[in-house]
This record gives sequence, C-alpha cells and structure tokens, in this order.
Amino acid sequence: MRKIIFTFCFLTLLSCDKIKDFISTKDTGAINEPIVASVGEVNLYLSDVVNVVPKGTSKNDSLVLIKSYINTWAKQQLLLKKAEENISDVNNKQINELVKNYKESLYINGYKESLINQQLDTLISEESIQKYYTNNKDNFRLNEELLQLKYIYFGKDFLDKQEAVKKFQSTTIEDLEDLENLTINFKDYMLRDSSWVSYDDVLLKIPPFRYESKEKLLKKSKFIQKEDSLGVYLVAVNNVLKRNEIAPLSYIRNNIKQLILHKRKIELVREIEKTLINDAIKNNEFKEY
Repeated sequence: MRKIIFTFCFLTLLSCDKIKDFISTKDTGAINEPIVASVGEVNLYLSDVVNVVPKGTSKNDSLVLIKSYINTWAKQQLLLKKAEENISDVNNKQINELVKNYKESLYINGYKESLINQQLDTLISEESIQKYYTNNKDNFRLNEELLQLKYIYFGKDFLDKQEAVKKFQSTTIEDLEDLENLTINFKDYMLRDSSWVSYDDVLLKIPPFRYESKEKLLKKSKFIQKEDSLGVYLVAVNNVLKRNEIAPLSYIRNNIKQLILHKRKIELVREIEKTLINDAIKNNEFKEY
C-alpha cells in the first residue's frame, strides 16, 4: 500500500504537459512510458489512465478523476492478489474451467457471427411476412388495446378553430386536404387513421384522456373534443382492438421480420455445424471410437 500512496503523490505532481508529451511520443512511436501505480509486480501505466479524463477537463478535476481510477484499480488488484493466495485448489480448477469455457464460447460465437453476417439472407419479401403471419396468427394476440384514430391539437389562441372543427368532422377528401394545409399551425396531429396506436400512447399524446374512463375511450367515436390549459384536442376513433384479439399485420410487421431473421439464423447455424462435422469426417479430422 505504501507504494500506491507514493504513486498518488507522484500523480499529483504530474503535469498535463507530461501527459501531452507522452501521447505525442506514443504517436511517433517513441514510447518512454511512466508507471503511475503498482501492486506487487503488476503495474498501471500512464497510457491506462489518460483516456479516463474527458477533453477540456481542468487540471484539478483531472487529478481527482485519475486518483479515483487508480484507487479503484488498486483495490481490484489487491483483492485479486488475496483471492489467488487463499483460493483452494478445487475452486481454482473450477475457475480455470469456467475461464476456458468462456474463452471458447467467445471464439465460437465470434466465428458464427462472422459467418452469419457473410451468408445470412436479410431480404424478406412481403409474401414471406404475410405467410408467417397467416400460419402463426394465434401467437400474435394483443396484450394491449389498439386504436385507429385521427386527431389534431392546437393552441387556444388558434384563430381558425371553427374551420378546423368543421373540416375535421367532414369525411370528404377535399376537406381533409384543406385540414392538412392547416397543420403548420397545429402543435401535433395525426390525420390518416389507418395506423394503429396503443392505448398507452394515446394517453401520452392526449393528456385529457387520462381523466376519462377506459371503457368510454375504447369505443368508436366520430368526434371528441377535449381541452387542457394549453390547447384543444379534436379526436375521432375509427376502430378499436381489445386485449387478446389478433394483432393487425401492419402493427407487428417489424416483429415478424425479426422472427423470420432469427429463424433463418438458427437454420444457418445448424447448416454450418452440419457442414463442419461432415467435412471433418471426410478429412479424417473427426473420429468416433
């Protein structure tokens, strides 16, 4: 520990220029690296701590950050040293086996990922998505309520309120286009009611709905007007899906894409493993006795 305390004192005297000089020499290939701390035979070098300090940090703050890093490093090394001295042979064998298995897993998984990135077909047709959805519909039951709605939100000082209400309630294409021309004056809006939105997201977008009963909101409605201290909300609920109903394809399309990709990955890995075994047998690298 005396040695660690000494290096703390040394670090306090270490100037930012010294760090800059070290980085410069490292860039040119001429490295004369100082040790900033040590525990037994294990050293912590200046290169290990220079990246701890963000650019623009003052000298005093830099020293605080580096001291904290060194202190953490020292405690870890001391605990490791004590653990290695006191661990039993049985436990040491178990740890070595775990390390070996973990290292092997990293290599194998890294190799598999490399092959997957090279060989996996990531293009998914609409036909494949539709087929997967049709064959697995029962797996896509909702655990939340969904709504198809349109809404607009404008401030209370909006001058064309009556016109907006009239256009919003209309079902003609012309009035919808006129309403879209007014969107620059809206705080928020969603005018195409073909998209599905979760009930929770609706509450986030339209805060006054939080004070209404859920049963009341989960009904088709041609026109709802709500206000809060900041503005006015106009809402029309076109359709509702309840919990446990089948989710619409448009809502889960991206999820299905991920499921198809995951299935392809599994099949590709199986094919890779099968090929490795067959090649090893063919080349007399793998034998069973």
